[in-house]
Amino acid sequence: MLSPKKTKFRKAHKGRIHGHAQSGNTLNFGSYGLKALIPGRITSRQIEAAR
Repeated sequence: MLSPKKTKFRKAHKGRIHGHAQSGNTLNFGSYGLKALIPGRITSRQIEAAR
């Protein structure tokens, strides 16, 4: 899992989760991709499992 070694503050503000993306929903390279069906957060472990 990739994460920074040192950050200035221990906890980061999470912000808001808005709706679906209007742009950036096409593949830039490769044949396969993941598509989010609902807006939400995913963990770094989930990203690594999808790789």
